[in-house]
Amino acid sequence: MKKLIRFAIALAFVPVLFLSSCKEDAPDAVNAYVTLKSYMVTNNLDLPALATSWIVDPKSTGMGGIVDSVNGTLPGYTIFDLRSASDFAAGHIKDATNVVLKDIITKVTTTAVAKDAKILVVCYTGQTAGQAVMALRLLGWKNAVVLKWGMAGWNATYKGPWVSNSGVEVAANGDKAVGSPNWVTTAAPANGVFDEPVWTSTSTDGATILAERVQAVLNAGFTPAIGDDVLANTATYKIVNYWVNADYLALGHFSGAFNVPTIALAGDLVKAFDPASTELVYCYTGQTSSIATFWLNVLGYNTKSISFGANHMVYSPMKTAKKSVYPGAKNWAVVPN
Repeated sequence: MKKLIRFAIALAFVPVLFLSSCKEDAPDAVNAYVTLKSYMVTNNLDLPALATSWIVDPKSTGMGGIVDSVNGTLPGYTIFDLRSASDFAAGHIKDATNVVLKDIITKVTTTAVAKDAKILVVCYTGQTAGQAVMALRLLGWKNAVVLKWGMAGWNATYKGPWVSNSGVEVAANGDKAVGSPNWVTTAAPANGVFDEPVWTSTSTDGATILAERVQAVLNAGFTPAIGDDVLANTATYKIVNYWVNADYLALGHFSGAFNVPTIALAGDLVKAFDPASTELVYCYTGQTSSIATFWLNVLGYNTKSISFGANHMVYSPMKTAKKSVYPGAKNWAVVPN
């Protein structure tokens, strides 16, 4: 009888031992950021490498540009236009294909655009196009470029957004921060050093993880912060200035803004960004900050570009200092659909 009791007790412990063993053998969740970071470093996908020769000015070939001003074409480029279908139908660059931002990778893939092809991405102002171009470059289309200033640089018909958000025609439209107590010339606060993002993936392959992350950021859409709102409430936001320190001091900056002139995995410079916070990034025009924030968000950060950058804040001082300001549109060509 005692043997039976001992046997019954032993049997009762079997499920406990089995469950304990399973629990101990369960693998820990792997931070996919580490895998993606390693893959990007190995494959030269750091931001400084990708943010080289990524934008072209719509000038005629005779001026060192890309436009054949005789027939309005862009020789050698496959062109994708991110504007709405109705605006595309009203007028677009000859031979352009209309596509929404989230579908850019699918469209380029299904139309079998070669990885070494020259791709030009067009939008209203050159800012949304930066998102698409960074997506393409991350996935191997290294010759994808933004049409500088977007359609507002192509033809005066489309100049409206930049005219409303720079001082090219009305100084007040671009000098919102001139004289504002929230735009200062003080020294930059010390940048923090934060932990890396933590997130998981169903894959352990770097290339697969990158493709997943790129599409996820495209699906999230492009919703830049509005400069006027930021200027009125600088204390509410964590703001990052993305230009050299000399300009940070000379041209001024949003009050409290950090200065990160180089964003990179190399040297762990990316650790100046806090993955637990939403951070706003701005540059001179909003075009460079667009490509930078896309890259950061692929890595798992939560960043937004400030639309139109300093062109909307201190256009006149920037023009005097010969910095990049919207010059107004040239009438290269308009080819209605």
